[in-house]
Amino acid sequence: MSVWSRAQDQKLPRELLELMADRFKILGEPARLQLLDALRTGEKTVAELVSETGLRQANVSKHLQLLYRAGFVTRRKSGLNVYYRLADEGVLQLCDILCRRLKGELNRRRQVIETAWPPQK
Repeated sequence: MSVWSRAQDQKLPRELLELMADRFKILGEPARLQLLDALRTGEKTVAELVSETGLRQANVSKHLQLLYRAGFVTRRKSGLNVYYRLADEGVLQLCDILCRRLKGELNRRRQVIETAWPPQK
């Protein structure tokens, strides 16, 4: 059962809302979304992520640490390398939902513009 599908009279505890807001803040940084997108195809090292994203190494490391602490990515060490991968598909599902909503919004705006422009004489 989803947290959101509870009875209407049951309110989410403030502590849970704060935890959820913290996770959304972490996803509010484009560089972190870029790293998550790069990890869709499988695990990668920091060097591979730097090469793929064009972000600087220190920046990639900082963002990966935040994503790791929030549970969005996992990591494993092999020799001198640390490999990062998505912890699960949930964050991709969340991004997919948002992208579908953005596409619908774009289509609605396009329809409004097309019906209003050019102005009728």
